[in-house]
Amino acid sequence: MFRNLLTGSLMAMLMTGTAGADTLRDALVSAYQTNPTLTAQRENLRATDANVAIAKAAGRPQISGTVGLNRDLSRSGILSQTGGKGPTVSGGVDLSYPLFNGGSVKNSVRAAQTRVEAGRATLRAVEGDVFTQAVAAYMDVIRDRAIVELNQNNVRVLETNLEATRDRFQIGDLTRTDVAQSEARLQLGRSQLAGAVGRATSSEATYRQVIGHQPGQLAPPPPLPPLPATADEAVRIALANNPDLVSITRQAAAAGYDVRVARAGRLPTLSGVVSGTYVNNLGGGATNIFGQEGPATGTQSTAGLNARVPLFQGGLPAARTRQAQALQGQLFEQVVGTERAVVQAARAAFATYDAAQKAIQSNTVAVQANELALEGARAEQTVGTRTVLDVLNAEQELLNSQVALVTAKRDAYVAGFQLLNAMGQAEAQDLGLDGGPLYDPLGNYRRVAGNWSDWAGDRTHKPVATRTVDQVELPAQPIINQWVPGTVLTEPVVTSGVTQQPQ
Repeated sequence: MFRNLLTGSLMAMLMTGTAGADTLRDALVSAYQTNPTLTAQRENLRATDANVAIAKAAGRPQISGTVGLNRDLSRSGILSQTGGKGPTVSGGVDLSYPLFNGGSVKNSVRAAQTRVEAGRATLRAVEGDVFTQAVAAYMDVIRDRAIVELNQNNVRVLETNLEATRDRFQIGDLTRTDVAQSEARLQLGRSQLAGAVGRATSSEATYRQVIGHQPGQLAPPPPLPPLPATADEAVRIALANNPDLVSITRQAAAAGYDVRVARAGRLPTLSGVVSGTYVNNLGGGATNIFGQEGPATGTQSTAGLNARVPLFQGGLPAARTRQAQALQGQLFEQVVGTERAVVQAARAAFATYDAAQKAIQSNTVAVQANELALEGARAEQTVGTRTVLDVLNAEQELLNSQVALVTAKRDAYVAGFQLLNAMGQAEAQDLGLDGGPLYDPLGNYRRVAGNWSDWAGDRTHKPVATRTVDQVELPAQPIINQWVPGTVLTEPVVTSGVTQQPQ
């Protein structure tokens, strides 16, 4: 009866909320804000955004200034009559504006912009993958903690059985064989409990890694949104929305622009140039043949066009073109490979989810049947029609079906979320997270893509991801020191072969 009551309470815990417990939404919000895989991918996208400004800079005016201070060390012959040895101060300004580059600038900008689109899709994919890992970690903790409780209860029941068996052996009602069977089954139960505790500890460590903190008491997850009725429907949705597929197709499109950039290396370039020069001979003006001293300063300004026509470059443009075409071909192949992977992921997740749902139904019936079988075996054992081994086997069968039911519920939920991820529907905006404003990838792009300033920049990056190391876990000289929030993480200093940690 005690085992039946505990089974009912565990099943209810998996289906109803627990007051004061952490929720799956809380875990997803924590992962969204602090998971290092996700925060690092955001920084990677910011770097990709900057490539647009880099590409645009090649098509903008270039201004440079020069300043010189020179003094002649020696003069002879006719040069000795042209004035003093200086010193001479000179300054100049050059302005160059590219008028035609064979289309390389235009196609470089288009390639960079297309790669930004691919980067945004990759960020979506990483977001979905992190959420899928978070859901799996959350459900693993719930499953493994439930299995630990089931095994703890099983050990308590087996200990009671062994005591009862020994008492009955003392009065001659049972044999030593019955005692040995009960003791062996108790040791097996303890072994299973130790394994369950180990798996639960491992699941809690994975939760800590993905979510960013130790799991507390976890509430059951909310119901999943409606899923497709067939695998074919799931594949159709995935092929239209999967962010990995979007990313690789945009990368392939960007590679096409790279081919055009490489071909532009064979075409002429044309630039407009304007320059101005100022010279001041601090030692006095030059003296002409009549002994008259001329002016000591002078200016010059010029304007014109510079054209460069490549005639032979040793095969460099052809090699670059072939290289770009080969990289484009590689991405074309990867598009097909990614499409295959998306189809496989959608069908596999759908099949796993469907199988887990059927397993839940079967294992629910099995638990109920095994509860009745155990109750009957115990009753029949009291009247002598069942042996102690029969009761022990019935108890083990019930435990196995209970564990299978808990596992099937975990598998169904995780597979359902994996299916959402394959269909591109497992991102923050799809889940309606309310832990604060969502990350906007367009904000940084608008800020940096059109920048003209040479002196603009961002502050040194401060880690957003949270560390999970406890103070008691730190060694005397850790590779990474605990840093004060908001400070920069510095590299270790190596002196005489000994690594010294920065203070």
